[in-house]
Amino acid sequence: MSKMSDMAQTIEELLSAAAAITDAANWLAQQFSGEGTTDPVPEVKPEPKPALTLEQVRAVLADKSRAGHTAAVRELLQKYGAAKLSQVDPKHYEALMKDAEVIGNAT
Repeated sequence: MSKMSDMAQTIEELLSAAAAITDAANWLAQQFSGEGTTDPVPEVKPEPKPALTLEQVRAVLADKSRAGHTAAVRELLQKYGAAKLSQVDPKHYEALMKDAEVIGNAT
């Protein structure tokens, strides 16, 4: 896996952990708050995760291609209506990455 895909995965895991901690803190605050309190505990929303960039997606797909899955990468691009990555709409990058994760992971 490339450094960019490792970094993207680490960021996603950190955001997920932050959301879990926030949920746990909110639940604990609700459980131990007095019934007479009128001040609700403010919900802390995690920052939205940054959008994937063309370079991040390209790095992952290039790794898959180098690993011998070029045909699968081409099929994946065609699924998103493109002959090459630069033609894929950026709003599809996250879904494309999720689909790319399973390439080469035979079970």
